[in-house]
Amino acid sequence: MLGHGALIAAFSGGAVCYSAQLRLGAGHGPALASVVVAFASCLLFFFQLRVADEFKDFEEDARHRPYRPVPRGLVTLRELGTLGAVGIAVQVALALWLAPALLLPLLAVLAYMALMTAEFGVRDWLRARPVTVLWTHMLIMPLIDLYATATDWLAAGDGAHAASGATGGVVGAGIAWFLLTSFCNGIVVEVGRKIRAPDDEEPGVETYSALWGRGRAVRVWILAMIATAVAAAFAARAVGGATAVLVLLGTLLCAGSWLGVGLVRAPRAGMGRRLELVSGLWTLAVYLGVGVLPLLLHGGRS
Repeated sequence: MLGHGALIAAFSGGAVCYSAQLRLGAGHGPALASVVVAFASCLLFFFQLRVADEFKDFEEDARHRPYRPVPRGLVTLRELGTLGAVGIAVQVALALWLAPALLLPLLAVLAYMALMTAEFGVRDWLRARPVTVLWTHMLIMPLIDLYATATDWLAAGDGAHAASGATGGVVGAGIAWFLLTSFCNGIVVEVGRKIRAPDDEEPGVETYSALWGRGRAVRVWILAMIATAVAAAFAARAVGGATAVLVLLGTLLCAGSWLGVGLVRAPRAGMGRRLELVSGLWTLAVYLGVGVLPLLLHGGRS
């Protein structure tokens, strides 16, 4: 739980810090209120995504993963749904407190999340196309990140500039690169947590190593890391942090590639968890590198 909290803090904090530096210049930090609202809202978004997964996968979990809390009866779907609804109420209240205009991007995130939960009304069609499932579900990540950045630029009254790039295109282009970074990073995390050694595969549990084979799954994971690093470097360039980001992510990319090759050539039980761990560290590095590291390098002015 502590690890997830740290990831969400990096995710939301990096987004708010990045937005503030795009608006005000490298080294300028965001308002504390924006940081708090972004973190609390993102924490609830990710909880709601877990709740949505429990609803979406209930039948499959009951058949193949009866050890999980919902199939075991430790918590009910109704209880989870109630908690998710309470979370929405909190998010709405925070948006109204900080900037009522935040309700629009908040609604966009929640609406897309609802579509994901309903599997866009084409469940069977999607289930036969795992790659389509992957990219359509990962679109939620830039939407959440857009909301996190909006707690800065919308609250500051700079919505038109941040959304359209009216200030010479720098702000708009920076946000676009940041959202692309978020999308690619989501793929890194999603694929990385579903690559397993043969001894760790479970019947009825879809993993990318089972669908594609370990070699292809690891290649996709590494390519997603490369794509994330490129997008992150372009995003960081706008706030003076491209070199630092490339060094940081390049180091992690080498380590991840080494572990991935090891899993392909000599798989052992538990090795997939190392890729999942690297994916988590990668996420920390991406968001802290793009949003927070430039702030520190340039003096942390607020």
